[in-house]
Amino acid sequence: MDELKQLIATTLQVPVANIGDDASVDSIPQWDSLAHLNLVMAVEKQYGVKFTLDEIVELRDLPAIRRLVQKKKAT
Repeated sequence: MDELKQLIATTLQVPVANIGDDASVDSIPQWDSLAHLNLVMAVEKQYGVKFTLDEIVELRDLPAIRRLVQKKKAT
């Protein structure tokens, strides 16, 4: 899912090289609350999924986003 890293980089307007496998709100200063909402919408659009409010709150890092997208795509 390297395209997910690219999507995050594009949405947060940072170089894709800054998006490590453990990228999170704590490691990317540009990942603020507004950017988080934009990222959630971008992921939903890119992967054709919808997140609940509870899920949106949990999407604080790349591994969590990856897991939830894979889970939703599998159902």
